[in-house]
Amino acid sequence: MLELDRIAVAYPAAGGRRTVVEALSLRLPRGGIGCLLGPSGCGKTTVLRAIAGFEPLQAGRIVLDGRTVAGDGVDLPPERRRVGVMFQDYALFPHLDVAGNVGFGLRRLARDARAQRVRAMLELVGLATLAGRYPHELSGGQQQRVALARALAPAPDLLLLDEPFSNLDIHTRERLAGEVRGLLKATGTTALLVTHDQAEAFAMADGIGVMDRGRLLQWGDAATLYRTPADRMVAGFVGRGALVPAQTLGLPGTGDVLLRPEHLRPDPDGAVWATVLERAFRGPDTVAVLALESGARFEADLPAGLDAAPGHELRFRVLGDGLVRFPEP
Repeated sequence: MLELDRIAVAYPAAGGRRTVVEALSLRLPRGGIGCLLGPSGCGKTTVLRAIAGFEPLQAGRIVLDGRTVAGDGVDLPPERRRVGVMFQDYALFPHLDVAGNVGFGLRRLARDARAQRVRAMLELVGLATLAGRYPHELSGGQQQRVALARALAPAPDLLLLDEPFSNLDIHTRERLAGEVRGLLKATGTTALLVTHDQAEAFAMADGIGVMDRGRLLQWGDAATLYRTPADRMVAGFVGRGALVPAQTLGLPGTGDVLLRPEHLRPDPDGAVWATVLERAFRGPDTVAVLALESGARFEADLPAGLDAAPGHELRFRVLGDGLVRFPEP
Protein backbone atom coordinates (compact mmCIF):
# COMPACT_ATOMS: atom_id res chain seq x y z
CA MET A 1 0.00 0.00 0.00
CA LEU A 2 2.72 2.46 1.01
CA GLU A 3 6.30 2.31 -0.24
CA LEU A 4 9.02 4.77 0.69
CA ASP A 5 12.06 4.22 -1.53
CA ARG A 6 15.19 5.90 -0.13
CA ILE A 7 13.47 9.22 0.46
CA ALA A 8 15.39 12.31 1.58
CA VAL A 9 14.01 15.62 2.85
CA ALA A 10 16.05 18.78 3.52
CA TYR A 11 15.24 22.20 4.96
CA PRO A 12 16.91 25.53 4.18
CA ALA A 13 19.74 26.34 6.58
CA ALA A 14 22.61 28.77 6.86
CA GLY A 15 25.05 28.01 4.07
CA GLY A 16 22.75 25.65 2.19
CA ARG A 17 20.29 22.94 3.18
CA ARG A 18 20.11 20.65 6.19
CA THR A 19 19.07 17.06 5.54
CA VAL A 20 16.53 15.89 8.14
CA VAL A 21 15.51 12.58 6.54
CA GLU A 22 18.06 10.52 4.66
CA ALA A 23 17.76 7.36 2.52
CA LEU A 24 14.68 6.12 4.38
CA SER A 25 12.88 3.08 2.98
CA LEU A 26 9.92 1.06 4.25
CA ARG A 27 6.87 -0.83 3.03
CA LEU A 28 3.46 -0.95 4.69
CA PRO A 29 0.89 -3.48 3.42
CA ARG A 30 -2.76 -2.65 2.82
CA GLY A 31 -4.66 -2.67 6.10
CA GLY A 32 -1.44 -2.57 8.11
CA ILE A 33 -0.69 -0.15 10.93
CA GLY A 34 2.87 1.13 11.03
CA CYS A 35 4.64 3.41 13.45
CA LEU A 36 7.75 5.57 13.31
CA LEU A 37 9.20 5.68 16.82
CA GLY A 38 12.00 7.92 17.97
CA PRO A 39 13.08 10.90 20.06
CA SER A 40 11.97 14.45 19.33
CA GLY A 41 13.76 15.93 16.34
CA CYS A 42 14.64 12.61 14.70
CA GLY A 43 12.65 13.41 11.53
CA LYS A 44 9.60 11.19 12.00
CA THR A 45 7.00 13.97 11.60
CA THR A 46 8.86 15.21 8.51
CA VAL A 47 8.33 11.77 6.96
CA LEU A 48 4.57 12.11 7.51
CA ARG A 49 4.58 15.61 6.00
CA ALA A 50 6.41 14.33 2.92
CA ILE A 51 3.92 11.47 2.46
CA ALA A 52 1.00 13.90 2.79
CA GLY A 53 2.55 16.26 0.24
CA PHE A 54 3.40 19.10 2.64
CA GLU A 55 7.17 18.74 2.12
CA PRO A 56 9.00 18.14 -1.19
CA LEU A 57 11.43 15.27 -1.62
CA GLN A 58 15.08 15.90 -2.31
CA ALA A 59 15.57 12.30 -3.43
CA GLY A 60 13.75 8.98 -3.59
CA ARG A 61 10.09 8.33 -4.27
CA ILE A 62 6.78 7.71 -2.50
CA VAL A 63 4.36 5.15 -3.92
CA LEU A 64 0.75 4.89 -2.70
CA ASP A 65 -1.43 2.00 -3.85
CA GLY A 66 0.81 1.36 -6.84
CA ARG A 67 1.04 4.96 -8.09
CA THR A 68 3.99 7.28 -7.62
CA VAL A 69 2.87 10.45 -5.82
CA ALA A 70 6.33 11.96 -5.30
CA GLY A 71 9.70 11.43 -6.99
CA ASP A 72 10.69 10.50 -10.54
CA GLY A 73 9.54 13.94 -11.68
CA VAL A 74 6.14 13.60 -9.96
CA ASP A 75 4.87 15.72 -7.07
CA LEU A 76 1.12 15.40 -6.60
CA PRO A 77 -0.53 18.06 -4.41
CA PRO A 78 -1.94 16.89 -1.07
CA GLU A 79 -5.57 16.93 -2.24
CA ARG A 80 -4.79 14.38 -4.99
CA ARG A 81 -3.00 11.84 -2.81
CA ARG A 82 -6.07 10.46 -0.97
CA VAL A 83 -4.20 10.69 2.31
CA GLY A 84 -5.92 11.64 5.56
CA VAL A 85 -4.06 13.39 8.36
CA MET A 86 -4.90 13.50 12.04
CA PHE A 87 -2.89 16.31 13.58
CA GLN A 88 -1.30 16.36 17.03
CA ASP A 89 -3.59 19.13 18.31
CA TYR A 90 -6.67 17.63 16.51
CA ALA A 91 -7.22 20.99 14.69
CA LEU A 92 -10.98 20.92 15.26
CA PHE A 93 -12.94 23.96 14.09
CA PRO A 94 -14.25 25.69 17.23
CA HIS A 95 -17.19 27.31 15.40
CA LEU A 96 -18.49 23.97 14.07
CA ASP A 97 -20.28 21.33 16.10
CA VAL A 98 -19.17 17.70 16.11
CA ALA A 99 -21.24 16.81 13.03
CA GLY A 100 -19.94 19.87 11.19
CA ASN A 101 -16.35 18.96 11.96
CA VAL A 102 -16.75 15.36 10.81
CA GLY A 103 -18.53 16.41 7.63
CA PHE A 104 -16.11 19.19 6.72
CA GLY A 105 -14.21 17.09 4.18
CA LEU A 106 -17.40 15.70 2.60
CA ARG A 107 -18.69 18.87 0.97
CA ARG A 108 -18.68 17.26 -2.48
CA LEU A 109 -21.29 14.74 -1.36
CA ALA A 110 -24.99 15.43 -1.59
CA ARG A 111 -26.54 16.61 1.69
CA ASP A 112 -28.29 13.34 2.50
CA ALA A 113 -25.22 11.25 1.65
CA ARG A 114 -23.04 13.55 3.74
CA ALA A 115 -25.37 13.33 6.74
CA GLN A 116 -25.48 9.54 6.46
CA ARG A 117 -21.69 9.30 6.34
CA VAL A 118 -21.33 11.60 9.36
CA ARG A 119 -23.80 9.50 11.36
CA ALA A 120 -21.93 6.32 10.43
CA MET A 121 -18.57 7.80 11.51
CA LEU A 122 -19.93 9.07 14.81
CA GLU A 123 -21.48 5.70 15.57
CA LEU A 124 -18.15 4.08 14.74
CA VAL A 125 -16.28 6.18 17.31
CA GLY A 126 -19.07 6.04 19.89
CA LEU A 127 -20.15 9.70 19.71
CA ALA A 128 -23.52 9.44 17.98
CA THR A 129 -25.26 11.27 20.83
CA LEU A 130 -22.83 14.21 20.77
CA ALA A 131 -23.32 15.39 17.18
CA GLY A 132 -24.57 18.82 18.29
CA ARG A 133 -21.83 19.51 20.85
CA TYR A 134 -18.98 21.93 20.18
CA PRO A 135 -15.27 21.08 20.68
CA HIS A 136 -14.96 23.12 23.89
CA GLU A 137 -17.77 21.03 25.41
CA LEU A 138 -15.86 17.77 24.90
CA SER A 139 -13.18 15.99 26.91
CA GLY A 140 -9.75 15.43 25.42
CA GLY A 141 -10.58 11.83 24.59
CA GLN A 142 -13.83 12.84 22.89
CA GLN A 143 -12.04 15.49 20.83
CA GLN A 144 -9.56 12.84 19.78
CA ARG A 145 -12.41 10.60 18.57
CA VAL A 146 -13.98 13.48 16.62
CA ALA A 147 -10.65 14.14 14.92
CA LEU A 148 -10.34 10.46 14.04
CA ALA A 149 -13.90 10.35 12.65
CA ARG A 150 -13.19 13.44 10.55
CA ALA A 151 -9.99 11.90 9.18
CA LEU A 152 -11.74 8.61 8.34
CA ALA A 153 -14.89 10.15 6.85
CA PRO A 154 -13.52 10.67 3.28
CA ALA A 155 -12.29 7.02 3.28
CA PRO A 156 -8.62 7.85 2.62
CA ASP A 157 -6.32 5.24 1.12
CA LEU A 158 -3.86 6.01 3.91
CA LEU A 159 -4.30 7.68 7.30
CA LEU A 160 -1.37 9.52 8.93
CA LEU A 161 -1.46 10.18 12.68
CA ASP A 162 0.97 12.69 14.19
CA GLU A 163 1.50 12.00 17.93
CA PRO A 164 -2.26 11.28 18.23
CA PHE A 165 -2.32 10.80 22.02
CA SER A 166 0.25 13.31 23.22
CA ASN A 167 -2.35 15.72 24.65
CA LEU A 168 -4.00 13.07 26.83
CA ASP A 169 -3.17 11.78 30.29
CA ILE A 170 -1.35 8.45 30.45
CA HIS A 171 -4.39 6.35 31.43
CA THR A 172 -6.60 7.80 28.67
CA ARG A 173 -3.71 7.43 26.24
CA GLU A 174 -3.26 3.72 26.89
CA ARG A 175 -7.01 3.02 26.65
CA LEU A 176 -7.53 4.99 23.45
CA ALA A 177 -4.49 3.48 21.73
CA GLY A 178 -6.18 0.09 21.87
CA GLU A 179 -9.55 1.53 20.84
CA VAL A 180 -8.10 3.39 17.84
CA ARG A 181 -6.29 0.26 16.69
CA GLY A 182 -9.59 -1.62 16.85
CA LEU A 183 -11.33 1.08 14.80
CA LEU A 184 -8.62 1.12 12.15
CA LYS A 185 -8.70 -2.67 11.86
CA ALA A 186 -12.52 -2.68 11.72
CA THR A 187 -12.48 -0.26 8.78
CA GLY A 188 -9.48 -1.87 7.07
CA THR A 189 -7.65 1.44 7.12
CA THR A 190 -3.95 1.52 6.34
CA ALA A 191 -2.29 3.86 8.83
CA LEU A 192 1.10 5.24 9.76
CA LEU A 193 1.59 7.07 13.05
CA VAL A 194 4.56 8.76 14.68
CA THR A 195 5.26 8.85 18.40
CA HIS A 196 8.10 9.06 20.90
CA ASP A 197 6.18 6.80 23.31
CA GLN A 198 7.00 3.12 22.90
CA ALA A 199 3.90 2.06 24.87
CA GLU A 200 1.74 3.71 22.18
CA ALA A 201 3.78 2.12 19.43
CA PHE A 202 3.49 -1.35 20.99
CA ALA A 203 -0.27 -0.95 21.56
CA MET A 204 -1.05 0.37 18.08
CA ALA A 205 1.29 -0.94 15.42
CA ASP A 206 1.88 -4.12 13.47
CA GLY A 207 5.29 -2.85 12.36
CA ILE A 208 7.50 -0.29 14.11
CA GLY A 209 10.44 1.63 12.71
CA VAL A 210 12.94 3.16 15.14
CA MET A 211 14.40 6.44 13.85
CA ASP A 212 17.40 8.47 14.92
CA ARG A 213 18.87 11.58 13.28
CA GLY A 214 16.88 11.18 10.09
CA ARG A 215 17.60 7.51 9.51
CA LEU A 216 15.51 4.39 9.96
CA LEU A 217 17.61 2.06 12.12
CA GLN A 218 15.33 -0.97 12.29
CA TRP A 219 11.85 -2.03 11.21
CA GLY A 220 10.03 -4.93 12.82
CA ASP A 221 7.28 -5.94 15.20
CA ALA A 222 7.47 -5.01 18.88
CA ALA A 223 8.84 -8.38 19.98
CA THR A 224 11.64 -8.29 17.40
CA LEU A 225 12.73 -4.79 18.39
CA TYR A 226 12.72 -5.74 22.06
CA ARG A 227 14.45 -9.10 21.80
CA THR A 228 16.89 -8.53 18.92
CA PRO A 229 17.67 -4.81 18.59
CA ALA A 230 19.87 -4.07 15.59
CA ASP A 231 22.16 -1.57 17.28
CA ARG A 232 22.89 0.25 20.52
CA MET A 233 20.43 3.09 19.95
CA VAL A 234 17.51 0.71 19.38
CA ALA A 235 18.58 -1.33 22.41
CA GLY A 236 18.56 1.74 24.64
CA PHE A 237 15.36 3.28 23.28
CA VAL A 238 13.08 0.24 23.25
CA GLY A 239 12.14 -1.31 26.58
CA ARG A 240 13.97 -1.04 29.88
CA GLY A 241 17.60 -2.00 29.82
CA ALA A 242 21.23 -0.94 30.04
CA LEU A 243 24.38 -1.82 28.14
CA VAL A 244 26.83 -3.32 30.60
CA PRO A 245 30.36 -4.65 29.90
CA ALA A 246 30.25 -8.43 29.70
CA GLN A 247 33.24 -8.83 31.99
CA THR A 248 31.50 -6.76 34.71
CA LEU A 249 28.79 -9.43 34.79
CA GLY A 250 31.30 -12.27 34.94
CA LEU A 251 30.46 -13.33 31.38
CA PRO A 252 33.13 -14.51 28.95
CA GLY A 253 34.17 -12.37 26.01
CA THR A 254 34.33 -8.64 25.40
CA GLY A 255 31.83 -5.98 24.37
CA ASP A 256 28.60 -4.97 26.05
CA VAL A 257 25.54 -6.97 27.04
CA LEU A 258 21.98 -5.62 26.91
CA LEU A 259 20.79 -6.23 30.45
CA ARG A 260 17.03 -6.14 30.95
CA PRO A 261 15.14 -6.68 34.24
CA GLU A 262 14.06 -10.20 33.25
CA HIS A 263 17.73 -11.23 32.89
CA LEU A 264 18.38 -10.83 36.63
CA ARG A 265 17.30 -12.80 39.68
CA PRO A 266 18.15 -11.85 43.27
CA ASP A 267 20.34 -14.66 44.57
CA PRO A 268 22.47 -14.65 47.77
CA ASP A 269 25.01 -16.78 45.89
CA GLY A 270 24.91 -14.72 42.70
CA ALA A 271 28.10 -13.46 41.08
CA VAL A 272 26.94 -9.88 40.47
CA TRP A 273 27.00 -7.33 43.27
CA ALA A 274 24.97 -4.13 42.95
CA THR A 275 24.08 -1.19 45.17
CA VAL A 276 20.49 0.04 45.38
CA LEU A 277 20.27 3.71 44.37
CA GLU A 278 16.51 4.19 44.15
CA ARG A 279 13.42 2.09 44.54
CA ALA A 280 9.71 2.52 43.85
CA PHE A 281 6.81 0.22 44.67
CA ARG A 282 4.87 -0.62 41.50
CA GLY A 283 2.70 -3.42 42.88
CA PRO A 284 3.17 -6.24 43.44
CA ASP A 285 6.92 -5.86 42.90
CA THR A 286 9.42 -3.09 43.54
CA VAL A 287 11.39 -1.50 40.72
CA ALA A 288 14.93 -0.63 41.77
CA VAL A 289 17.69 1.36 40.11
CA LEU A 290 21.02 -0.25 40.90
CA ALA A 291 24.69 0.46 40.27
CA LEU A 292 27.46 -2.03 39.62
CA GLU A 293 30.98 -1.57 40.93
CA SER A 294 31.93 -0.27 37.47
CA GLY A 295 29.35 2.53 37.84
CA ALA A 296 26.99 1.08 35.23
CA ARG A 297 23.32 1.55 36.17
CA PHE A 298 20.39 -0.72 35.41
CA GLU A 299 16.86 -1.53 36.55
CA ALA A 300 15.70 -4.71 38.27
CA ASP A 301 12.30 -5.94 39.43
CA LEU A 302 12.56 -7.05 43.04
CA PRO A 303 10.06 -9.52 44.51
CA ALA A 304 7.72 -8.53 47.31
CA GLY A 305 9.26 -8.80 50.73
CA LEU A 306 12.87 -8.21 49.65
CA ASP A 307 14.38 -5.50 51.86
CA ALA A 308 16.20 -3.22 49.46
CA ALA A 309 16.51 0.29 50.84
CA PRO A 310 18.81 2.75 49.04
CA GLY A 311 22.41 2.00 49.96
CA HIS A 312 21.88 -1.73 50.42
CA GLU A 313 23.98 -4.18 48.44
CA LEU A 314 22.30 -7.07 46.67
CA ARG A 315 23.58 -10.07 44.77
CA PHE A 316 22.10 -11.24 41.48
CA ARG A 317 22.32 -14.20 39.18
CA VAL A 318 22.41 -13.39 35.44
CA LEU A 319 20.11 -15.52 33.30
CA GLY A 320 21.90 -16.20 30.03
CA ASP A 321 18.89 -16.93 27.82
CA GLY A 322 18.07 -14.09 25.43
CA LEU A 323 21.10 -11.90 26.19
CA VAL A 324 22.08 -9.64 23.29
CA ARG A 325 25.70 -8.63 22.85
CA PHE A 326 27.19 -5.66 21.06
CA PRO A 327 30.88 -5.36 20.12
CA GLU A 328 32.97 -2.63 21.68
CA PRO A 329 32.33 0.73 19.96
